[in-house]
Amino acid sequence: MRFGPWYPLADAPSHAPRRPGVFQVRRERGLVQYPRGRAAMVHYDAGPQLRAAVTAFATAHPGAALLCRWSRDPAPDPAAALERLLRDFEARFGAPPRDDARPR
Repeated sequence: MRFGPWYPLADAPSHAPRRPGVFQVRRERGLVQYPRGRAAMVHYDAGPQLRAAVTAFATAHPGAALLCRWSRDPAPDPAAALERLLRDFEARFGAPPRDDARPR
C-alpha cells in the first residue's frame, strides 16, 4: 500500500480526500519502544470517507504533536486494509501501535 506525504495533524483534515481508505498517525519527534524495535507510528485507522475519519481523530487530539498521512489509492474495503496494516505492524514490532504513546 502506498501512502502520501505527512501533514501536521491539525492541518490534515483540510488535505484528506473524501473517499474510502486508511490513514496513519505518527509522532512528530521521537520513537516509541515496542518489543521488537522502535517506531514513530502510534495509530492506524480507516473509514469510508477519509476526510471525516481524519477530522474526527484530529478533533479528539487538539494540539497533539502528531503527523498524519493516508493511502494514495482508494481502499474498496477500508476495514480489511486496516486489519492488514495492523497485522503487519504487530508482526514486525511485536505489539500493535500504542495509542497511549501519543505525545500530549
